Amino acid sequence: MKLSLSWLKEYLDLGNTGLDDLSRQLTSLGLEVDGIADRGAALAAFVVAEIVGCEQHPNADRLRVCRVNNGTEELQVVCGAPNARLGLKGVFAPSGSTIPANGMVLKPSKIRDVESNGMMCSGRELLLSDDHEGIIELPADAPVGQRFVDFAGLSDPVIEIGLTPNRADCAGIYGIARDLAAAGMGKFRPVTPVAPVAASFDNPVRVTIDPAAQKACPLFYGRMIRGVKNGPSPDWLRQRLEAVGLRSISALVDITNYFTIGFARPLHVYDAAKLTGDIVVRLAKGGETLAALNDKNYILPAGAVVIADQAGVLGLGGIVGGQSSGVDDDTRDVYLECALFDPIAIAETGRALQILSDARYRFERGVDPLFARDAVELATAMIVEICGGTVSDVAVAGAVPDHGRQIAYRPSRCLDLGGVHVAEDRQAEILTALGCQVTKNTPWQVVPPSWRGDIHGEADLVEEILRVSGYHQIPSTPLDRDGVIAKPALSPARRRLARLRRGLTQRGFYEAVTWSFTAAPIAALFADARPDLVLLNPISTDLDTMRSTILASLLPVAVKNIDRGLGDVALMEIGPAFRDATPDGQDMMATGLRIGAASPRHWQGGHRPVDVYDVKADALSVLEMAGTPVGNLQITPDAPGYYHPGRSACLRLGKEILGYFGELHPQISEHFGVTSRIVAFEIFVDRLPLPRKNSGPARPLLKISPFQPVRRDFAFVVAQDLPADKVVRAIMAADKNLIQQVDIFDVYRGPGVADGFQSLALAITLQPQDQTLSDQQLEALSSQVVAAVAHIGGKLRS
Repeated sequence: MKLSLSWLKEYLDLGNTGLDDLSRQLTSLGLEVDGIADRGAALAAFVVAEIVGCEQHPNADRLRVCRVNNGTEELQVVCGAPNARLGLKGVFAPSGSTIPANGMVLKPSKIRDVESNGMMCSGRELLLSDDHEGIIELPADAPVGQRFVDFAGLSDPVIEIGLTPNRADCAGIYGIARDLAAAGMGKFRPVTPVAPVAASFDNPVRVTIDPAAQKACPLFYGRMIRGVKNGPSPDWLRQRLEAVGLRSISALVDITNYFTIGFARPLHVYDAAKLTGDIVVRLAKGGETLAALNDKNYILPAGAVVIADQAGVLGLGGIVGGQSSGVDDDTRDVYLECALFDPIAIAETGRALQILSDARYRFERGVDPLFARDAVELATAMIVEICGGTVSDVAVAGAVPDHGRQIAYRPSRCLDLGGVHVAEDRQAEILTALGCQVTKNTPWQVVPPSWRGDIHGEADLVEEILRVSGYHQIPSTPLDRDGVIAKPALSPARRRLARLRRGLTQRGFYEAVTWSFTAAPIAALFADARPDLVLLNPISTDLDTMRSTILASLLPVAVKNIDRGLGDVALMEIGPAFRDATPDGQDMMATGLRIGAASPRHWQGGHRPVDVYDVKADALSVLEMAGTPVGNLQITPDAPGYYHPGRSACLRLGKEILGYFGELHPQISEHFGVTSRIVAFEIFVDRLPLPRKNSGPARPLLKISPFQPVRRDFAFVVAQDLPADKVVRAIMAADKNLIQQVDIFDVYRGPGVADGFQSLALAITLQPQDQTLSDQQLEALSSQVVAAVAHIGGKLRS
């Protein structure tokens, strides 16, 4: 929500209050100031100037030598603008000033041997428009020598506040002024209700609300105004709208925008000549279309509230109007609409059609139902004043809904709930200033104003009192930790997550933090479509499905990095993935993804693409960091279908699946347009066993033996379909005390080995702990190794 200081002062007498004090008070009231833009600061030195002499540059065909009157003196300026001419009034930047567009500091110089002082500026150079074809042309009556920011109304600071959804009243500058006045910041200037504008003729267009749409639109006012002259808005109106970021369109449209921003009361105007018969408010039929004023075409969902005439839909009620009845410069008769719409109906339709508008922003939060009739009269008076015309009586459909609610309030609750003692008289003063009706019975009876639909109970009233009196008055009271609050501590599971994050970053991964939902087409690549994982209220159409794997979120991020020239990607994330929509259907996953090269290019070589063994090492490192007994793992070839069927595996501990690793399926690479190999791993963190409590003293991390390790090489012939992991595990089981490590260093298939078999060469490291191994012990151990492999179908290669 943006507001200009001058617009705020229309409703609030701030006296000598400074901008900093105003900003602090707004934030204290819960209207947090996100920023203050002083558009005039960068243009303070620029003035209105007139070209009083203009001649061709002697040394350049496209340059002119101008004499410029800046109000105090005449200066010579070399100008290349095609529209530079005698008598033109524009914006002059003197020497020493800085051009906003490029930061250039002007100084006296010579251009093609001709002296030049200062510069006549274009709109783009001042960051006011994209126009760079020529210098700015000001009206003939622009006062020479006046500061340009004062002439153009740019000296008005603009404040942007982060408006919370519950404060619908402060979606208008009038409501913000009322809040500040209640807190003692200035004197409120309430808008005096105007007397109804006298009708000159009967309203020819009547309005009805279809019973089915009565809940979605309980109230509709309509008034005909004939003989208007639409055109540019007066400067004060145009400047106010442009200050808060709205483009001035025409007087009639700008007046409706003025009420939207000023009073949080959206209005709409129709070109009466384009209406066919009477107006009806109804629900849309399936398949109806609307060419909207935002230059987009929409197929309206059944049940959306629409404003229509006998010819068809005129607009989406409370969201956007249609082009078929829009006003333009030729409009002579206008029909003014001031209606009330149900917030839920507006939100559902706006979300379904992905339409964001100022009207929707306010209606879906709730507008003041009692202000509707005053808004009709105020807007009518402004239209007649600016555009002229005569008015009809007001057509009325529906009625103002019952908004009254009486709250029983005990003043003692302020101390009970808020921890601050506020005198009862001060409480009543604050509530009254905010528009509440207070009756001091026992308990008090408080009726919130019509514009505060967010106040429903005692706690809300306490919040209002504390907010206005100042949250800074709430004392900081430490709680007694003894027997009340446990000392903060991370659980073993939380400490494990932190350890995994550190470990993965040490392995070269960059941590990503992505959404827990993704687009439905991406989700379908990794799992069958599950309707229960589709969001009913997505924040975006491309984030409408809960992810079944973190890879669905990491892959688009990786592809974005690749598209930006980062070909070697290593990303990881620890977060949730979802099997179903039940509370137990969520898994905490540690996921990593690699694309590109395993190591940077180097003159000594070693440059190679990542492969399945890189992510196998990553996955095993995660398990080791978590304290999982990696030596007891089984590796099986049954990874999910989004992995490559021949280059992936599943990690199991007994019957429990701990994770997957491998190369992703080529169809996924093709979908994302990635030509290089994509490898990844996933670990189910919650399935990893935690250390047992009271498990005795921790074992030393490293036990060094004083005896020399012994290495022996073996070559076994085994079936090709026998996983090498089984061979390694069988050898390790032959003597768990002596055999420290088993490494495969060669695989051979060819002459000398029968078809369907392969030769595995393994290096076995033996580490004695108590004594040096004798030849007899080594021979016995070798026999045990050969027997263990023979038990699974292998034999020693001769």
